[in-house]
Amino acid sequence: MKRRNPEVLMDREVLLDLDYASEAHAPDSYGSLQNGGFIPPRYLNTAANDDDDPIYVHCEQTASAPVHHTGNYFRDGQTKIDFVLVWEVKVRRKRRSRGQAEASEGAAEPAQEESRSERRKAQLARWRDKFILNLQTAGLLMEKEESSSVKKTIHYLKLHAPWDVLVYYAEELCLRAPLQAQPHPDFNTSARVLQKLWVPNIMKDSVPNRPVDYYTCAFRKSKMEKFLGSDDRENYFTSTQRHRIVYEILARTAYGRRKRAEVGVARLLRDGAFTGAFPLHEGPFKLPSCDTQPDQLNKRQVLYHYWASWLKWCKYQPLDHIREYFGEKIALYFAWLGFYTAWLLPAALVGTCVFVSGILTMGSNTPAKEICESGGLYLMCPLCETCKPWNMSDICPMAKVGYLFDHPGTVFFSVFMSLWAVTFLEYWKRKNATLAHHWDCMDFHEDEEPPRPEFAAMAPAMEENPVTGVKEPYFPEKARISRMLTGSMVIVIMLCVVMIFLVTVIIYRSIVSVMMFETGSSVLRTQAGNIANISSTLVNLALILLMGQVYTALAEQLTKWEMHRTQTQYEDAFTFKVFIFQFVNFYSSPFYVAFFKGRFVGYPGHYGTLFGMRNEDCGPGGCLIELAEQLCIIMVGKQLINNIQEFVIPKIKAWRQKRALASVKKAQKTQEPERWEQDYELIPCEGLFDEYLEIVLQFGFITIFVAAFPLAPLFALLNNWVEVRLDAHKFVCEYRRPVAERAQHIGVWFIILEALSHVSVVVNAFLIAFTSDFLPRLLYQYKFNNDLHGYVNFTLAYSPPSYNHSSHTVCRYKAFRDENGKYKLVYWELLAVRLGFIIAFEHVVFFVLRVIDWMVPDIPESLQLKIKRERYLAKQALADNQEALLQAKRLAT
Repeated sequence: MKRRNPEVLMDREVLLDLDYASEAHAPDSYGSLQNGGFIPPRYLNTAANDDDDPIYVHCEQTASAPVHHTGNYFRDGQTKIDFVLVWEVKVRRKRRSRGQAEASEGAAEPAQEESRSERRKAQLARWRDKFILNLQTAGLLMEKEESSSVKKTIHYLKLHAPWDVLVYYAEELCLRAPLQAQPHPDFNTSARVLQKLWVPNIMKDSVPNRPVDYYTCAFRKSKMEKFLGSDDRENYFTSTQRHRIVYEILARTAYGRRKRAEVGVARLLRDGAFTGAFPLHEGPFKLPSCDTQPDQLNKRQVLYHYWASWLKWCKYQPLDHIREYFGEKIALYFAWLGFYTAWLLPAALVGTCVFVSGILTMGSNTPAKEICESGGLYLMCPLCETCKPWNMSDICPMAKVGYLFDHPGTVFFSVFMSLWAVTFLEYWKRKNATLAHHWDCMDFHEDEEPPRPEFAAMAPAMEENPVTGVKEPYFPEKARISRMLTGSMVIVIMLCVVMIFLVTVIIYRSIVSVMMFETGSSVLRTQAGNIANISSTLVNLALILLMGQVYTALAEQLTKWEMHRTQTQYEDAFTFKVFIFQFVNFYSSPFYVAFFKGRFVGYPGHYGTLFGMRNEDCGPGGCLIELAEQLCIIMVGKQLINNIQEFVIPKIKAWRQKRALASVKKAQKTQEPERWEQDYELIPCEGLFDEYLEIVLQFGFITIFVAAFPLAPLFALLNNWVEVRLDAHKFVCEYRRPVAERAQHIGVWFIILEALSHVSVVVNAFLIAFTSDFLPRLLYQYKFNNDLHGYVNFTLAYSPPSYNHSSHTVCRYKAFRDENGKYKLVYWELLAVRLGFIIAFEHVVFFVLRVIDWMVPDIPESLQLKIKRERYLAKQALADNQEALLQAKRLAT
């Protein structure tokens, strides 16, 4: 049953000991609005004398007639719920009598375990009680609710920050205060272009209740009258600002001794004192059944209908609404994802055109015609020890298909994508600067970050912080470096494991190819390479996903063991480890096919071997078509699996959470669950790491190996249209509302993107030079025949006489060698052309990139003007303070 009006009598869950008759208090239930600010004098004295030094902010309570509102409020209908703390208390089972316990064999050990468990629960309860008492000392108002069943009781503690607390922390946290309203800027370049061309914009959508844009300055309590809306205390601070302030108090408040770093709700959540700490969603996300005006929808319903709905797949994202509801950090992720998806559109169009041009010009491919019409002219050497010679005309279909991925258009597309990647990043910097200024976080820098809860719990010593002067947990830097070096050795071992799996896949591919050749079937013989490549790539994809899960868990434990002090340092170290591993994990097989496969084959009679098996050679259509197959399977397969996981896993977690709370829900019978109960049934927000990692790896696929797979941007575009709506639906419907965090950029991920864009230039240069047939064809056209007649014969060598004597057959193989197996002069000429092309390609592309970087300023000129205007208004608002300072200096002199 649900208890809506708790009585004055308190059990151990009650924080204030009201048994002292000498202390006056309001005759209402614990945690109600009336006694929410009441603290018995003995507690104030204890708090003042204790070395925990809890923060105290005096709050004046003024009596006013209750005005009932709809939404997240206390029972009085006018006090907003800013945050909710949740903990569960299981009903104790009946213990056996002492005689039974003594009579039972082996009962001593279970009794000790039960005793330890009871002591742990008692310790958590004391921490929880002290923590909530200190929250009251800090000025927060509270109200408690309970939901009970036979098995357990769930306690919900609703928190509210009064006006004085909000003002105090708003100034301390340097929140921005509105000075003057301004028109909403138009961030969408496509909208401006279409408007100038008088073309209807189907992507534009009229989203109701768009937040007002202001010129702002840092909040100052002494200048309240200068700020817009300061007379409306109830709505002056936004819901995200209120959440941020309350969470700051929760993060600073002690529950034990500060010398032991027993501070903050994050550590209490980790230790199990609380099972949940979250701000509430603003009502249900489902639209009301009756006809409702758009401007009457709550913020969550607006996001669900105008953003998370699949019907809005072609509409602009309402970024201002996302920022207003979730904060700048999450809004910046969706802004970056939307911006990247929009930029994929021209890349996908150009890539599709390049692929289609390959289809249209396939008939003019002279080398493919020569292969198809050769008949028995080119008798090729056997592909394995037990195989027979074969005619080159057998691979006619693959020769034609190979042209789709290896024609002059792919060279152009490689240059285009290299320029596209850097231009995209340059324009994202402009977009990021515009959004950061628009959302008042352009000058935002994290203050001295507090230690992580895990660091505080495990640090072996305490030392004074040189910035704050406060003693904090300390871990020696030498010990941390030693652990990081040890962790790097573990990373190297894991990378070696990836290489072992790669070699295993190579051996598997060789075995399958030999099996296909030995069947005797002409179809299987001609398609042996494709069958082996596709099946091995599927096996490789499964290993990649498995190793990714294993290593992510290992990297998390390694990063914790390295004892990084702040959350930012921890996240950067974790991101670096996981990305390095995933880079090698995902790209090792494509790198092998692109640059190593077919390079160490040898020649007839002198074949290179690996574990007694002949080294792999490129298939009939060349290595580029095999690389395209691998990229398609790995990239598209990973995207499909990730999307299925993102759709299914949150629903499974939500089902498990609801099942765990089913007994309490049944006990409520017909009562409608409250908002805090509904939100507790949702799953905690898991952050943005996995979302960023998925898209950054995708960015690598569409830039690094784009010469082999021009359709990669198209598949990425299709995936991202789905990804935006899946992520939006998770945040709006399936996650508890996360605490709004400020951020001015996407962090370390931008550095990784820049590194990938530069790596892509080098990789594509080598790919065109050494893997593609573009340069050999170009050299043949220049020296011998412009129409490529005779090119196939030009690329084939004759088997050595010693091999012919043993096999009694003269056969051909693909290489620039003479009859003795020595390299011809044309091989060295071609090598010089390849190296020259790499140098020229890199220098030209990097020069153009530097020009683009110079021509595109990071901050638009219009934004610089707005920044100057805002600084001027801020100077005017704080002018009185400046005059007072000048007058004080004059008097001092």
